[in-house]
Amino acid sequence: MRSDKRKVAVVGTGMVGMSYAYSLLNQSVCDELTLIDINKTRAEGEAMDLNHGLAFAASNMKISAGNYEDCRDADIVVIAAGVAQKPGESRLDLLRRNTEVFRSIIEPVISSGFNGIFLVATNPVDIMTRITCVLSGFNPGRVLGSGTALDTARLRYLVGGYLRVDPRNVHAYVMGEHGDSEFVPWSQAFLATKTILELGKNGENELRSCLDHIEEEVRTAAYRIIEAKQATYYGIGMALTRITKAILGDEHSVLTVSAMLRGDYGQRDIYTGVPCIINQNGVQRVLELSLSEQEMEKFGKSCKTLRESFEGIV
Repeated sequence: MRSDKRKVAVVGTGMVGMSYAYSLLNQSVCDELTLIDINKTRAEGEAMDLNHGLAFAASNMKISAGNYEDCRDADIVVIAAGVAQKPGESRLDLLRRNTEVFRSIIEPVISSGFNGIFLVATNPVDIMTRITCVLSGFNPGRVLGSGTALDTARLRYLVGGYLRVDPRNVHAYVMGEHGDSEFVPWSQAFLATKTILELGKNGENELRSCLDHIEEEVRTAAYRIIEAKQATYYGIGMALTRITKAILGDEHSVLTVSAMLRGDYGQRDIYTGVPCIINQNGVQRVLELSLSEQEMEKFGKSCKTLRESFEGIV
């Protein structure tokens, strides 16, 4: 990790990549930002547009369109490239189409001499992150995906609304696949230091029904957004920015990213969304929660779905 200059390279200047870039600029997260796209003209136009807003930004940032060779001295390469998710299409249906895109990206990035951290946003993100790890040959700790970071933010927003409290005081996580098999371990969900489940002692059935509804809303949020506006990008752009800040700032923050499990939760050699401690080296370690037996079963099923989807791809 370089200490003199914080540089991020974004591969893919579609709505996700540019929502991320715009968020980086507004939050002054890095010193240098390079935009890379198969359509070089588009990348140049996006860089120009962002540069024209620098006079209104809180700090200076060098923004340019570039190529894979410019990844050589980057701290983080964020992959937001890939084919778009269609209305009604599951994230797993995207897998084979996006795998070929990644083959054309990772090889030249590695050839540039890049020795930083890969952060993956492309869906299905858990599998694409695992593919990135395999193709790059990097230590798994230096390859992570956005995982369920956005799902967790959605969860805290909805729980906060239900309880009428600031979502920042809600401590709860979405785990597993960023997709249809994800789940909420409610046994590990807290409002400050009080468990959410405790709050329903005088109306447990009503609380459970509300929590089940919230969990379903979180799980299907992307489908509803895609149906309404064809794509999701603002939320994930801000989630990627939060992860980037944790890496560049060496924060040791806990975020639900897609990380390699190496015996955690009884799973091995699979990427999935779990709470992790994130610092300048990427994933410092997986923070293993005390899941209930039922929650462990849900997590195992989610991992099985991802493992079966990955087989035969790389």
